[in-house]
Amino acid sequence: MSADGTMSTTRIERRFAALKSEGRAGLVAFVTAGDPDYQTSLDLVRALPAAGADVIELGMPFTDPMADGPAIQASSLRALSNGMTLRKTLQLVRDFRATDQDTPIVLMGYYNPVYIYGVDAFLKAAKDVGVDGLIVVDLPPEEDSELCLPALKAGLNFIRLATPTTDDKRLPAVLNNTSGFVYYVSIAGITGTRSAATTDIASAVARLKRHTKLPVAVGFGIKTADQAAAVAREADAAVVGSALVQKIADNLTNPTAAKEAVLSLVRELAAGVRRART
Repeated sequence: MSADGTMSTTRIERRFAALKSEGRAGLVAFVTAGDPDYQTSLDLVRALPAAGADVIELGMPFTDPMADGPAIQASSLRALSNGMTLRKTLQLVRDFRATDQDTPIVLMGYYNPVYIYGVDAFLKAAKDVGVDGLIVVDLPPEEDSELCLPALKAGLNFIRLATPTTDDKRLPAVLNNTSGFVYYVSIAGITGTRSAATTDIASAVARLKRHTKLPVAVGFGIKTADQAAAVAREADAAVVGSALVQKIADNLTNPTAAKEAVLSLVRELAAGVRRART
């Protein structure tokens, strides 16, 4: 909060404002905290901005990530088996902030670990280490008092998901108290399994824009630079997660190769996003 009691701008809001002034969409890159291990994960996250990631989504490992597809489920289990915890996830953000004070960090995951940690303690710790926003996929708007409203009061953006099945009657409830950006899930189902048609994305983004002034980021199923470019022509950002996490899975015996495979794909995706409106 600022001195007059109004919400000061967050890194997320500043980043999307900068993207708008540059006349381009952004790239939101998702990786799971602690996958495949803490140090490799930290090294990778630190390298993402230079590779072209405008916003970083950091998955909070959880034993039962029911909205996620096989790639992200496996990444969560790898991180947990290597000792990753919510406390260590927050430490990873703190370590990242030692060298990067500008790139927005969004924690994405499920409510159970936050509830066990303690909402007030979690929000204080998240703010202290430099987290900018939260996506908690299993808390509907009807439960805003649990985490959303306290998060907003703490100065964190609370980012909500909209889907193809979110109709005009439901949308106002979804958008109420949402801040930072709206994450449009372009297909119905779990992450990383299919891709949406560009025409569907265009009409969906247009519909969301009629209901909100927030930036719209579109994800689920983006694997290539061309797909990222197609999304970037319609939306304010393209979100890529499963394709990046799969690169780690493909190189588990060589953490250095895993990191470089992720960064190489991020560079390709970033180039696609940047050429989308030229």
